[in-house]
Amino acid sequence: MQQYVVSARKYRPSRFEDVIGQEQVTVTLRKALKSGQLAQSFLFCGPRGVGKTTCARILAKAINCEHPDENFEPCNQCNSCSSFNVNASFNIHELDAASNNSVDDIRNLVDQVRFAPQGGKYKVYIIDEVHMLSSQAFNAFLKTLEEPPHYAIFILATTEKHKIIPTILSRCQIFDFKRISNNSIVDNLKAIAQAENIQAEDQALHIIAQKSDGGMRDALSLFDKISSFSDGILTYNDVITNLNILDYDYFFQLTDHLLLEDSSSILKIFDDIMSRGFDGEMFLVGLSEHFRQLLVAKDQKIINLLEASEDLKNRYQVQTAKTNENFLLNGLNILNQCDINYKTSRNKRLHIELALLKICFLNTQLENTLGVLSTEKKKLTSQ
Repeated sequence: MQQYVVSARKYRPSRFEDVIGQEQVTVTLRKALKSGQLAQSFLFCGPRGVGKTTCARILAKAINCEHPDENFEPCNQCNSCSSFNVNASFNIHELDAASNNSVDDIRNLVDQVRFAPQGGKYKVYIIDEVHMLSSQAFNAFLKTLEEPPHYAIFILATTEKHKIIPTILSRCQIFDFKRISNNSIVDNLKAIAQAENIQAEDQALHIIAQKSDGGMRDALSLFDKISSFSDGILTYNDVITNLNILDYDYFFQLTDHLLLEDSSSILKIFDDIMSRGFDGEMFLVGLSEHFRQLLVAKDQKIINLLEASEDLKNRYQVQTAKTNENFLLNGLNILNQCDINYKTSRNKRLHIELALLKICFLNTQLENTLGVLSTEKKKLTSQ
C-alpha cells in the first residue's frame, strides 16, 4: 500500500510565491535577497499554522541556492536545494527548541557555528518554538546572536513573542505573520480539492476555513479528515456532521421567529438544538456570529467583511432587510451578557432561554420606549 502523506506536508509551499496570505513577509524577504542586504538573525512570529517555519525553510534554501530565478526564488533543482529537500543538507540545520531547550543544547549549537560551511556560502540555523528556551539558554545564545560569523544566519520562529527576552528581540529583524483570511484559505482548498479529484461545495470549504481560525495547517488537517469520510464528494452536511457544527439554517429560522415574536417556536428550536447534543455556549457563539453577519450585511460599505459563500451572502442580505440596527445591536448586547454570565449560571438552559425571550420581544420593547419618549416630548413642548 502506498504511504499516505497528509495535505499539510504534500502541499507545503516550496517557493515564496506559493505562500498563502503573507505577502508583506515574502515580498520583503525577496527584496532583501535581491539587494544582498540580509540580516544575520530573523524572528518570525505569529499564530500557529500560518507559514512561519515554511518561510524559514524557503529563505534558508534561497540563501544557498546556486541558480535562483529573477525573483530570487529557490530553483529546487541545484545540489543545495535538492539536498535540503531530502533532509540531507550540511548547511541548513533545524532545531526544535521545545525539546532542545537547555543551556547544553545551545552550547552545542554555538560550537557548530564556529565551523565554516563545506559547500555554499552560508550556514543557516532554523530554531523553531524559540520561546521554549530556558533563561540560561537565552543568555548563552546572546553573544553568538549579536556577533555571529559572516557565514552564519539564524532564523527563529515562535508563536509567543512576548516570552522572548528583550535582549534577543533587539538582535533580530522581526517579521509578524498574520492570520490567513477565510477567502484565501478557501481558494487554496479549492485548488487542492481539484488536484485530488475531490468535488467540494463552496459552503463546506467556508465552514472549514472558519473553523481553522486563520491557520492553513489546521484547515488542511480538517480537509483531510472530512475527505477521508466523504469518498470524493465533500458536502456541507459532511462538514457540519464531522465537525459537530450547528447548521446555519437553525440561526436563520430562529431569527425569523424572533422577528415574529413567536416565543413557542423559538423555545422548540432551542430544545431541538440541545437534544442533538450541542453545547449551550456553542449556541450562544453561533447566534452572536449570525447577528454580527446580519449587521455587516446591512451596510454595503463593509460588505467585504462578510466572509461567506455567495449563496450564504444572499441569504444574509435577504434576512437583514427584515431587521433594523437597533434590534441587532440590542440582541448582540443581550447575547454578550448571557455569554459572560453563562459559566457562573446554575441553570444554564434557563439562562439562555431567558436571553432568547428578551430578544424575542425587543421590537415591542423598543416601540414602547419610543412611544413613552414621544409622549413626554409632546408634554414638554406643550408646556
